[in-house]
Amino acid sequence: MNILLKEIANYYSKKIVEHGVTHHGVDWNSHESQYLRFEQLTKVINSDETFSINDLGCGYGALFDYLLMRYEDFKYYGCDISDDMIKAANIRNAKYSNAHFNLSAELAETADYSVASGIFNVRLGFSNDKWNEYLETTLNLLNSRSRKGFSFNCLTIYSETDKMHDYLYYANPCVIFDFCKRNYSRDVALLHDYGLYEFTIIVRKHQ
Repeated sequence: MNILLKEIANYYSKKIVEHGVTHHGVDWNSHESQYLRFEQLTKVINSDETFSINDLGCGYGALFDYLLMRYEDFKYYGCDISDDMIKAANIRNAKYSNAHFNLSAELAETADYSVASGIFNVRLGFSNDKWNEYLETTLNLLNSRSRKGFSFNCLTIYSETDKMHDYLYYANPCVIFDFCKRNYSRDVALLHDYGLYEFTIIVRKHQ
């Protein structure tokens, strides 16, 4: 694991040790905003039939909880770079045979869909150039491991200036949309209308 990922893993391990398996444990402001994000991200799912899904940066498995309330038949593969997160995820979801959690920065499975929530937000002391490189590399990974599509979110440069922090990464939604459109699919959606200082990108693939 490179230095960038090690620092991010340490950051989130400290969060879950301090706050436990709560929205604060994965550095979100509230349970409501966490689920609002999941609502946007899962719009990539376009089927009531059996599907598989990757969750890159799964934390303790909150997205799996959300999916359980809405879908009956799916396979879930979560991975995270924080050992503490994966230990918590395995303990709280041990009874579910369709949930699999892996300590890794890579996606072990190719699934119908892949999602990434919040993994591009906390850049700590890394430069924008370094973080952009990480973002593009990760998007290439999501694309390569997704048969039908993938989705992710980023904090937006349109946030209120007095509420922005130096240790967070704010992306230009137009630039990210253009990158996805040019590199992954002609069917790309930009969601920037759900009341949070962020946006969600949905990439749908044509088979």
